[in-house]
Amino acid sequence: MMTRGTGIVGYNVQTAVDTQNHLIVAHEVTNFGSDRDQLSSMAKQARDAMASETLAVVADRGYFKSEEILACHDADITAYVPKPMTSSAKADGRFNKDAFVYDATKNEYICPAGEALPWRFSSIEKGMNMHCYWSSKCQGCALKTQCTPSKNRRVRRWEHETVLEEMQRRLNDAPDMMRIRKRTVEHPFGTLKQWMGSTHFLTRKLVGVSAEMSLNVLAYNMKRVMSIIGTASLLKAMAV
Repeated sequence: MMTRGTGIVGYNVQTAVDTQNHLIVAHEVTNFGSDRDQLSSMAKQARDAMASETLAVVADRGYFKSEEILACHDADITAYVPKPMTSSAKADGRFNKDAFVYDATKNEYICPAGEALPWRFSSIEKGMNMHCYWSSKCQGCALKTQCTPSKNRRVRRWEHETVLEEMQRRLNDAPDMMRIRKRTVEHPFGTLKQWMGSTHFLTRKLVGVSAEMSLNVLAYNMKRVMSIIGTASLLKAMAV
């Protein structure tokens, strides 16, 4: 498995856990080192397993990918995924993109100095349709040193940027979401590793590891259900 450009011997285990009972409702073993392409697939599997028409999915920054969030949106799945803090401008003490306000009626951005950045052109970047905006008044701006070292500040906007903006507003309105994620999804892994002794895989190759993980998930879910409804109730339900 490749992770951060380095090959390691291991697999990436994906799980979807429900917030009410902490049951693993979907899981998958992959040999992809990154989580960025897994969000919509796991969310759809979880919704199918729960036979639910609606679903909210909460994931950490490692799952943030614009296309995956759009896929959730198109599938009527409400996503809560914080954006990674990778702005070089902000790291250097300059205004980041969030300081520029988009005006949908005029299709332009307003910069911190109050100047308009009109639309200039569109281009395809990594398969995504991006729109570019900039002002011709940057050279004489009193805030230029806080904005850009270049001739002018350019702001790029994805054609589906509104989907990401809507998600960010949801996150702002629900600050406890990431704490809910932490106490939900990390609970099963702690139980599997510390209480059930599944600290590493005993099999090799993807098919074997996938089967092993499925057995671990089955054992965990049975243990969890027995804790919730009792052994007698579980046996009665299984006998039907």
